Amino acid sequence: MQRLQGKVCVITGGASGIGRACAARYAQEGGRVVVADINKEGGQAVVEQIRAAGGQAVFQPTDVSEPKQLEALLQRALDEFGDVHVWHNNAFKSVFKTIVDQTLEEFDDTIRVSLRAYWYGSKLAVTHMLAHNGGVILNTASVQSYFGEPGFSAYQVAKGGILSLTRSLGVDHAPKVRAVAIAPGFIITPAHDGIPPETIERVKASIPAKRGAQPEEVAALAAFLASDEADYITATGIIMDGGYLGI
Repeated sequence: MQRLQGKVCVITGGASGIGRACAARYAQEGGRVVVADINKEGGQAVVEQIRAAGGQAVFQPTDVSEPKQLEALLQRALDEFGDVHVWHNNAFKSVFKTIVDQTLEEFDDTIRVSLRAYWYGSKLAVTHMLAHNGGVILNTASVQSYFGEPGFSAYQVAKGGILSLTRSLGVDHAPKVRAVAIAPGFIITPAHDGIPPETIERVKASIPAKRGAQPEEVAALAAFLASDEADYITATGIIMDGGYLGI
């Protein structure tokens, strides 16, 4: 439970769902955590939870669609903890509509938060890591980085781009910087609140594991991938979907 001892871990979208679980697990593994989110109340609650358990964490309010705020996030990590070893791009925004029903503004909002912010956050983190002690970029992708699901057009554009970005980063900056995408399937989080119930039931019925996963299961994978134990894993995505893509 000390895989990340002494490492500084930054995670966006850390106020809820997968991000909240990952932030808590990074701290449990000995990491010093910078939680970033647009949700100030939720982000601060995560930090208080980590501190109450004996961990080290700070909260940085961050709208990842704003480059200056990502720059401020990196600087906060350096000011508080002196380095960044793990940068986890996790925040996302999307609409769950076909391309016919989406507006250009909805598509642009999705790309700004769910892809462009991953690119710019990675640019900042990789630049720092190359000049210092190296590190790991983790990107939250999706099983939909690999296949098409009806009604998720903008989401799939972003998630497919995240997988390609991960491969590029891992190839360009090895061996000093690793890059790995985590591709979850159905994870039980508040992020699914906007998905039509009939879509959720259809997906759950088709999962060989016959259930959705908890965010803590994703966090366990993330902690391993961020650690030195996963040093030979880079430029790829790790699928965690209960067998969904195996059908």
